[in-house]
Amino acid sequence: MTESLLLFLQKAKHYCAYQERCHSEVRDKLYSFGLHRNEVEPLLTQLIEEDFLNEERFAIAYAGGKFRIKNWGKEKIKYALKQKRVSDYCIKKALAAIPAPDYNKTFTSVANKKLATLKSEKNIFIKKKKMKDFLQQKGFEIIMINNYLKAL
Repeated sequence: MTESLLLFLQKAKHYCAYQERCHSEVRDKLYSFGLHRNEVEPLLTQLIEEDFLNEERFAIAYAGGKFRIKNWGKEKIKYALKQKRVSDYCIKKALAAIPAPDYNKTFTSVANKKLATLKSEKNIFIKKKKMKDFLQQKGFEIIMINNYLKAL
């Protein structure tokens, strides 16, 4: 490995050590340095071998963060991970890492907060439509949403 490639490897290690990254983010970063494919792929391999880059670990951290901090549902998390070109296997592992009781509690909390903002809406159909749209936008599953709305 040439001296310049070692420098880029160090930069990539620092980039990965700062926070969890997916393969596509690191690949894009390496290309932004002006590297070519025949230089980028060995660097990625090196980062994976040295455990600076781990797609499964990234997916679990990303899903957990979006769930806890932004109260995203599993559908929105899945879509965001697909946008980052994370494998289906890692997406399934990440979604499975979200505890079901916490997920249900968050769903209920988000739904109840939204319902409280719709107190002035008299028409039940409009209220349910607004609730459904909001909860879908947050990424919760349609089955959960429909069950919640039936109870209203």
